[in-house]
Amino acid sequence: MDWLWNLLDPTWWLTVLGAFATIGVLAIIFAETGLLLGFFLPGDSLLVAAGIFSSAAVADGMGIEPLSMPVLLIGTPLCAIAGAQLGHFLGARFGRKLFEKPDSRLFKREHVVRAEEFFEKFGPARAVILARFVPIVRTFMNPVAGVLEMPAKRFFLWNAIGGVVWVEGLLLLGHFLGSKVDPKQIDRYILPGVFVIVLISLIPIIIEVIKKRRERKNTPTPNGKHHRVH
Repeated sequence: MDWLWNLLDPTWWLTVLGAFATIGVLAIIFAETGLLLGFFLPGDSLLVAAGIFSSAAVADGMGIEPLSMPVLLIGTPLCAIAGAQLGHFLGARFGRKLFEKPDSRLFKREHVVRAEEFFEKFGPARAVILARFVPIVRTFMNPVAGVLEMPAKRFFLWNAIGGVVWVEGLLLLGHFLGSKVDPKQIDRYILPGVFVIVLISLIPIIIEVIKKRRERKNTPTPNGKHHRVH
């Protein structure tokens, strides 16, 4: 199972990629958002780690080349948007046939169902933006939006907004942390920091769920009574 933990560890990826770490981040973000089998790749944690290791002091302490922050700020959102757009295209092109495969260690039907429920619950625009901050849903949302016939132009608009906010926010946060934390102690901060970031990213979704529940509770039924949420 060590190989699986390595795949989920952003520091492992950046160390293995070495001098090609900046290009590697772009490729991983594209695959994680555009290819169904890319859902297991690190997304949030990789962006934060990439921002952290754009600091020369931190990178030197880990024995790797510093990542190029300008390239990350320009290239990574483009890759995130292009990957999602590819996912939408594949969903629109192949329909549900894209998901007609048996469950395996890398593919679970429940991931598709979860993305569809997310789409229906929040509506197309908000679902595409909010899904950026939810691992796994982020990958499957794009083809699901295509399967459910969300127009490509409309998808592109919200895909671009969500992609830029997600990528730039996490990169800049990582870069800020990298400039403030002692390079010798960076390891002890990465995983807790990523955990906090994931929790924060879930706040908009929790707010939306509470809002929807209140709306359902206050919506009168045909007999004039209000829905009661148990």
